[in-house]
Amino acid sequence: MNQFDEIIDRTNTNSTKYDFKEKYKKSAEVLPLWLADMDFRTAPGILERLSESVSHGIFGYSESKEDYFEVLSKWYLTHFNWQVEKEWLIKTPGVIFAIVAVIRALTKEGDRVLIQEPVYYPFKKAILNNNREVVISNLTISDGRYYMDFEDFERKIVEEKVKLFILCSPHNPVGRVWTRQELEKIGEICIKNKVYIISDEIHSDFVYAPFRHLVFASLNPDFAKITITCTSPSKTFNLAGLQISNIFISNNEIRNEVQKAIDQTGYGNVNILGLKAGQAAYETGGEWLIQLKQYLTGNLNYLRSYVSQNIPQISIVEPEGTYLVWMDFRNLLLSEKELEKLIVGEAGLWLDRGLMFGEAGRGFERINIACPRTVLETALKNLDKAVKALKKVSQ
Repeated sequence: MNQFDEIIDRTNTNSTKYDFKEKYKKSAEVLPLWLADMDFRTAPGILERLSESVSHGIFGYSESKEDYFEVLSKWYLTHFNWQVEKEWLIKTPGVIFAIVAVIRALTKEGDRVLIQEPVYYPFKKAILNNNREVVISNLTISDGRYYMDFEDFERKIVEEKVKLFILCSPHNPVGRVWTRQELEKIGEICIKNKVYIISDEIHSDFVYAPFRHLVFASLNPDFAKITITCTSPSKTFNLAGLQISNIFISNNEIRNEVQKAIDQTGYGNVNILGLKAGQAAYETGGEWLIQLKQYLTGNLNYLRSYVSQNIPQISIVEPEGTYLVWMDFRNLLLSEKELEKLIVGEAGLWLDRGLMFGEAGRGFERINIACPRTVLETALKNLDKAVKALKKVSQ
């Protein structure tokens, strides 16, 4: 049996996805395919390293050694042709933690921060919770593919006096892997208008051929000077609960300001198990990741085929990256309340509602396909049955 076909019971493990259905007002029977963690065990080499640490039995204050950075550096050079320097690195418990620190470091209350919706919803929360103003330049969709609206992007920056832009690359939830031309265009606009860039590249290891992820800061030394690059092994190796992220800032002045903002939180040493797992991931997890991506490609192929053959009223936005698929339900002509009833009440599925990602997400849903194939099969059959029942009622 393929290791990724194993059904692992995640209940009673303090899993946000499985153990808190009541908190989110969902029935106990609902099938959760919403939160962006995987239903697979992480790589064996990581488990071995964690087991060694647990067996040691002491969890005192800890820090990484030189070999941690060397492993990290080798990964980014090998996979993305990006040479990082040791002094650029700041370790944090998560990317959103880092984004909040950057917002507080580089802007003041009332300043404007731009995002491109539909986009990962914690971006907006991070901005608003820190008393900054959100400026939205919506992505546009044409023939089932999303694009940046450069004219609107620059106009909003100028008119709203934007100080900071959060780039999602690869993009969550629409699955775009931005081209060099697209990235260079936004970089030029931001340099011209003196806008800092947070580049959230947490999904960079999940890209489907023939697409290729480009580290934004690697494209141009001038881009690097204004960019905070956010990375983590958490999505790639299913380590979110261990809270370890690696943030790269080549600009000394910016890095010092961000470090100061982090220090003001009282946050010091990172989780020892996160350090161990993160290093083991980049040292030993390469082959496991190759196998995982092959499995996810199979899941994506199954999803694409099933939906087109059985539920043509629904379409998927073809993902170029990530294990999250953006599904278009607009042809069903349902209100948001009716769509929620269809998916949760009739199909028994828990997906991420499109509106969570902004008004531009209305009529869409995000599904996580990082699960055993049989789980995905069950979910799609349930959805198929619910849509067909809906069609009969309308007739």
